[in-house]
Amino acid sequence: MIDPAVYKRYRVTIGIECHVQLKTKTKLFAAVNNDAREASPNTLVSHICFGLPGALPVLNEAAIELAVRAAFALNSRPQTFSKFDRKHYFYPDLPMGYQITQYDEPIITEGSVNIEVNGQTKKIGITRAHLEADAGKTTHPAGADYSLVDLNRAGTPLLEIVSEPDMHTSLEAKAYARELYLTMRYADVSDANLYYGNMRFDVNVSVSDSDELGTRTETKNLNSFRSVERAVEYEIDRQIELIEKGKRVVQETRGWDEAKQKTISQRNKENADDYRYMPDPDLPPVVLDDNYIEKIKKAMPVLPCEWRRRLVSLGLDSSQIEILLEAEVEDGQVNYLSLIETLLDQPEVARQAANWQINVEIPLRREEQLPSVYSNNERLGLYKWLYKAFKEGRMNSNQAHQLLQLALRESAMPSDIQKYAESRGLLQESNESAILEIVTTVLQENPKAATDVKDGEMKAIGFLVGQVMKKSSGKANPVVAQDLIKRQLGL
Repeated sequence: MIDPAVYKRYRVTIGIECHVQLKTKTKLFAAVNNDAREASPNTLVSHICFGLPGALPVLNEAAIELAVRAAFALNSRPQTFSKFDRKHYFYPDLPMGYQITQYDEPIITEGSVNIEVNGQTKKIGITRAHLEADAGKTTHPAGADYSLVDLNRAGTPLLEIVSEPDMHTSLEAKAYARELYLTMRYADVSDANLYYGNMRFDVNVSVSDSDELGTRTETKNLNSFRSVERAVEYEIDRQIELIEKGKRVVQETRGWDEAKQKTISQRNKENADDYRYMPDPDLPPVVLDDNYIEKIKKAMPVLPCEWRRRLVSLGLDSSQIEILLEAEVEDGQVNYLSLIETLLDQPEVARQAANWQINVEIPLRREEQLPSVYSNNERLGLYKWLYKAFKEGRMNSNQAHQLLQLALRESAMPSDIQKYAESRGLLQESNESAILEIVTTVLQENPKAATDVKDGEMKAIGFLVGQVMKKSSGKANPVVAQDLIKRQLGL
């Protein structure tokens, strides 16, 4: 561990390049299925993916639409003119010998993403975001003297989002990666499935003991927020230790070893001139008119920042809001936020529904494979009925939780929730005559507590109500029970 006093002498600078796989049906320049998750190697390919002589790319218009949507999500506006270039490098999984990308005139420039760390909001600048075709995948079987190339991923449409070097801690880097993930999901630009590599992070880290930037390293292909945080922490420690020992930090590309929780050297870092960029002669420039751009802007979905504003107005705290935001995209089938939105004109109902979703429904769906997913209207009816019953004192909090769990586990939503609750003994008894009989017994069995209440010791009334609830197996309405106790004692 490095002494904290040593840390203070260094300035840490972090920038992140994020590759986002666009959710198109086909690849960027070939009419081939874009979903290679469960496909056998080299089955989703064409002559374009193999880079055969004479193969001509044809731009997928859907990728342009998603890039325009991403521009607005990144607080930017798409460029009306952009073009494709060839980035030359030679690797077995790139049979063309170059990658089709955007170099000096990308489709997105100068955006931003807001993050929150330790209660403080910070704006992270976006330098640019450009479209490019992904390369294939090379695997190295353990113990073998050969490598295997799978070109299923070759030509997959990517949007590479490049941040400004505005982050200075591992927590900021992690928060940025997570916010970018939520932003792309809510903008419906990408499935952003981290497990399948739909979103990958390349993290640039440098440390310096002066105002000048230090030599940076790039740790590539991180696919979790935790690995982003840990890789940054490791690189900061490694670089400071090198400098403290009088050694030089080498500009290089590094990989992340999840098992060992450390970065490892892979190759020297190339510069832009090493790639010999040139305009792609087979692809015309992308020219967008204002009508096309405005049409997409008007159709933009609600983004995380706007959801936070709406949910804060209900009195939810930041941790509750983040649980809802994550659950909405993690589940993929249940619309937690749209249910709350339906109730925004009834803030109390909306707040209680949000609490029940956070504390009951979301944990239940994470733990169990529920038999079915109900429509919004069915779930809305259940939540409204629960709120009314809870507010009227016909159910306590525990009973409401139990009823919600039972109803969500059923293969069909109960058509009559009232009868359903009654049949499972989850409604409180509010009949005064039935409760009075129990109150009378409790007062006879606890004369001292009854006397204390008469003498003004009102804390004792809580004990008596508790005894009523115990004898009624929790079914007695506590408000009715307390009122009857006071009346019986002449108060």
